[in-house]
Amino acid sequence: MAPDANTAIMPTGLPNDLLRPDLLRLNASPAGKEEAIREAAQLLIAAGCIDSAYAASMLRREAVANTFLGHGVAIPHGMVEDRGLVRRSGIAVLQVPGGIEWNPGQTAHLVVAIAAQSDAHIAVLRRLTRLMQDEARLTALFTVTDPTALAATLSEDAPVTAPTTPGGDLAERFDWVVDYPTGLHARPATAWVETARASTARIQVRHGDLVADAKALVALLQLGLRAGDSVVVSAEGEDAVAALARMKATITRLTAREKADAAAAAQKSRATVRGWTPPNPLPAVPGIAASPGLAIGPVHVLPRAAVSVPDEPVPLIEGGDRLHEALSLTRQNLKALADDTARRLGPSEAAIFTAQAEILNDTDLVTLACQLMVEGHGVAWSWHRAVERTAAGLAALDNPVLAARAADLRDVGQRVLARIDPALRTGGAPDLPDTPCILIAEDLSPSDTAALDMARVIGLATAQGGPTSHTAILARTLGLPAMVAGGAALMELANGTPAILDGQTGRLHLSPAEADTADARAWIAREDARKAEEEARRGLPARTRDGHEVEIGANVNRPDQVAVALSQGAESVGLMRTEFLFLERGDAPGEDEQYETYRDMLTALEGRPLIVRALDIGGDKQVPHLQLPHEENPFLGVRGARLLLRKPELLETQLRALYRAAKDGGALSIMFPMITALGEVQALRAACDRIRAELDAPAVPLGIMVEVPAAAIQADVLAGHVDFFSIGTNDLTQYALAIDRQHPELAAEADSLHPAVLRLIRLTVEGAERHGRWVGVCGGIAGDPFGAALLTGLGVRELSMTPRDIPAVKDRLRGSELSALRQAAQRALDCETADAVRALDGGEA
Repeated sequence: MAPDANTAIMPTGLPNDLLRPDLLRLNASPAGKEEAIREAAQLLIAAGCIDSAYAASMLRREAVANTFLGHGVAIPHGMVEDRGLVRRSGIAVLQVPGGIEWNPGQTAHLVVAIAAQSDAHIAVLRRLTRLMQDEARLTALFTVTDPTALAATLSEDAPVTAPTTPGGDLAERFDWVVDYPTGLHARPATAWVETARASTARIQVRHGDLVADAKALVALLQLGLRAGDSVVVSAEGEDAVAALARMKATITRLTAREKADAAAAAQKSRATVRGWTPPNPLPAVPGIAASPGLAIGPVHVLPRAAVSVPDEPVPLIEGGDRLHEALSLTRQNLKALADDTARRLGPSEAAIFTAQAEILNDTDLVTLACQLMVEGHGVAWSWHRAVERTAAGLAALDNPVLAARAADLRDVGQRVLARIDPALRTGGAPDLPDTPCILIAEDLSPSDTAALDMARVIGLATAQGGPTSHTAILARTLGLPAMVAGGAALMELANGTPAILDGQTGRLHLSPAEADTADARAWIAREDARKAEEEARRGLPARTRDGHEVEIGANVNRPDQVAVALSQGAESVGLMRTEFLFLERGDAPGEDEQYETYRDMLTALEGRPLIVRALDIGGDKQVPHLQLPHEENPFLGVRGARLLLRKPELLETQLRALYRAAKDGGALSIMFPMITALGEVQALRAACDRIRAELDAPAVPLGIMVEVPAAAIQADVLAGHVDFFSIGTNDLTQYALAIDRQHPELAAEADSLHPAVLRLIRLTVEGAERHGRWVGVCGGIAGDPFGAALLTGLGVRELSMTPRDIPAVKDRLRGSELSALRQAAQRALDCETADAVRALDGGEA
């Protein structure tokens, strides 16, 4: 019996009604994503595949998950709990030649809507993911006019071999010779990707026969670009010309920073002190110097953390949901980690984790994981295998800078894996002996390095890695002597073996005699004396030549960070961010845990002032376990004080812990974030008064953050109800200039030295002075010597910053006169642009 028209197009063993002609619609032109989903759902409804209510379920899915598969393909489907609305399996394909924006920077040309009672649809998804490796053939489907050809291509199940040679360059192009001294590594590549993703145009980068999607970080890194390499950057699409101009601006703008970073690194390398030479020859494990300094102590070898990931297949849609959720939660945690690292160590170190977060947006990496899933493998196994394959490709590159990025990929991959299945969590705080030790490891991830207990780890030596790895960068920033690339011999050492690690020469000297140890300790003493002289100068107050003194504080999050801040010259902690207590965990900390942290912070400060900012969640800082509702615009939503007042259990637990710590003694102050109205201040103060009375605790100064123009403009009113102000210049700039400071195109324009921002700061100072209140600044420009000088001239009395910025700020203020700073501040207020303000920097102000 001959097949009818509805079955003739099926060339393989797929169910003959899965891709029927009435489920294919070519040349569609929906107005947007929602209309496209509704149109595809209507095809499924008409074919009897789903109940009409399933269309709403598909739209709900979009509110909680991203169904964009990549490379112009989206796969909308319904919620798992609504599977009962599926009458029989079917797939509707909506071809949109003109494309529709699925999410910012993501354009869909094929909308493949899935109604699945079983896994019959997996064959089509397998074909889609394989087609993504054959971009020319996939792209052809976006404009094909024969529905039979579309169905046949989606039905074939033969493996696709990626083309060995690239297609030609796209319509618009420019040539560029790489002039970054260390080539294209993760941090500048992240900026390229962010710029590319802000455009709907297709953008690619070609080097010889290799082509990479400019919106895919790993693909760009796999080009292995070195200084002197020639590349072609090309684009096509509706805004190709403008997109290419933005790409060129980003690429060339980074040149100066990359050269400056390379020059600074070279200068630092030349300036570091000479390494230690043992008085008698000692057996040693040679490696590569990574971070200068000498450490004496027993070694502690971390066992190799082999990850065994079971292959446990689950229904594809369920697996996709788990992967999407794990990626989303990991992005949020990396954002928080980058923010924390920026305040503790600086923006360059924070960029390490920003680049790691961008890896999670890499379409090819996620596509590879999806391909393995649709081939029948478990979600955890598929993700782990995709990461390992990609990392192996990076590690094999003949470029040590890029090969070192394999560690970053595995680091972020492990974070996602632990979110998919908590039983697969590895790393974290290692099990260390009670006495300080030299930590030996196969390799150590950047996140684990940043979290090391500096009281118990005095040195670090790894078998793998390189001096340009992010782990090495963090070790240098932390002041931790370190060597890398020590080889397998390191891992064969017995725990407790006495050793001397020289991070300057990259050698681990073993079993030193007493004379060797004494000589090394004398060397350390000489170095400590030199550093003490430097610290003594840092300890001098920030007093201008005419006697005006500004308090200099540090932005510090944990008690163990106080010692470093004090060594840099901090006189207080001007901002303790309490969000870190809530991050990287599955539940909120209790009252006792918070109390112990605040008490330990006060103890570490030994009577110096501590300003604790109440929990500041919202905007770009999210805590997954709080399960806050999704907001379309979280920067203008429930964040800061608004959240605390709506979540009294969070507010009261924190206040009780703080007032308990105040009873133990110390100079504690509390401030509340994101204040916009007097009513918020009054409600928060009432909560403080009630809890203080219940605990019979002492009164402590209560302040507020000035982060929105409304608070600055009403400072004279608010000052009558608070004890001090602290200006968060990063947020104040964002809200005053209406620029998201994370926007890839606009972030550079969010300059806190904009005259409008400076006028808001001056308005705050004037309002505070009416009631005898003082004003501090804990935002980014407080740590910029010129910015600190202008703030002092504007009347700011306290500046809090990243610890390593303190010495330069103090030196600038000590070399100035208040009268000159006030004149410079007035000139800045009269300027018309931020560039004009910066042009005033002549050294005096």
